[in-house]
Amino acid sequence: MKAFRLDDLEAERAANDGAYLQFLRERNMSVGLYALDAGRLDPQQPHREDEVYVVVSGRAAITVGEETTSVGRGSVVYVPAGVPHRFHHISEDLRVLVVFSPPES
Repeated sequence: MKAFRLDDLEAERAANDGAYLQFLRERNMSVGLYALDAGRLDPQQPHREDEVYVVVSGRAAITVGEETTSVGRGSVVYVPAGVPHRFHHISEDLRVLVVFSPPES
């Protein structure tokens, strides 16, 4: 079994001075913690993998392709491979679990 605590993952991510911490990588998927502070810009580009976001905390909007929605704690968003997407109007520090399938390359 592999088990994780969000507060430990957040501490590790912060200690490594990065917005993203991949903490699980398996044959068919990878999982990471993505952090964007309030007012920050999301620099990501489309990925080659399907992606699911689970918002752990914070508030923002996300645009996927031509669609935009507000997200907050408990929101789940699916992003198909190759589709442009980004978080914006981040009004509260955002912490998001990210699941890639297949694993992010």
